Amino acid sequence: MQEQLSVKHLLGIKDLTPGDIELIFETADEFKDVINRPIKKVPSLRDVTVANVFFENSTRTKLSFELAEKRLSADIVNFSSSNSSVKKGETLLDTVNNILSMKVDMIVMRHASPGAPHFLSKHIKANIVNAGDGTHEHPTQALLDTFSIRQRLGGVAGKKVAIIGDILHSRVALSNIFALQKLGAEVMVCGPITLLPKHIASLGVKVELNVRKALEWCDVANVLRIQLERQQIKYFPSLREYSLYYGINKKLLDSLNKEIVIMHPGPINRGVELNSDVADSDHAIILDQVENGVAVRMAVLYLLASLSKN
Repeated sequence: MQEQLSVKHLLGIKDLTPGDIELIFETADEFKDVINRPIKKVPSLRDVTVANVFFENSTRTKLSFELAEKRLSADIVNFSSSNSSVKKGETLLDTVNNILSMKVDMIVMRHASPGAPHFLSKHIKANIVNAGDGTHEHPTQALLDTFSIRQRLGGVAGKKVAIIGDILHSRVALSNIFALQKLGAEVMVCGPITLLPKHIASLGVKVELNVRKALEWCDVANVLRIQLERQQIKYFPSLREYSLYYGINKKLLDSLNKEIVIMHPGPINRGVELNSDVADSDHAIILDQVENGVAVRMAVLYLLASLSKN
């Protein structure tokens, strides 16, 4: 088994080897045991200071990282651009260098611009974890999604996973495609043609426009929400029409001749991409994804901090 990560930063799944992913998962297995104990803390990052630097709004990811850091006994600094000097015109590099001058060891960063964490990694010494950069990548979400499939189905290799919804504006989709393919899964993307990137097939994924056909093909459906906040023009007539053609409900699932696993990275727009009778059913592992997110992020932080100590 691989003993340490091959990368200093977690900027994207594209940079990881299959061995890196397996190491993160095996470490997350151990941390999952920790967070299910009565005493949920370990002193692994006792002398490490982590800054959560979020230039975009976040609820789940920010809370999950913060909880992971606390479970590892790290010192935490939280930064939000909405009440910072960024509003006065300060550059990204100046902002981060000011934070680093306070002796911060690691930065968890979300930014609206694709490539922002990559740019930063070339200019600072601290470890960087990409918590989402624009519509590019969201590596820890893909890791926790893939970890959840492994937990539910016993493995990832050979499984068929359909990613359904707004692929064009999703950073989750791209990271999931990379992670699943590196571990030997088959991947299909499904959605209205206006919400599929033009050259998506060049990534080695199947492309399907009919949601029923996608569900009949797959073992797992990872359903994404419509990202209206990223859309500058209308990509479909209405949410009602989208729900009619691409929404997943219990009647549709019951009509399949097999059981499939339903996933969603959250937040769910109930009644649009998923009905409540699916989101709250035994098919869904959405809350397992949330729980696994803490363990996976603990593993990522711990492994990157271990590199710095060596």
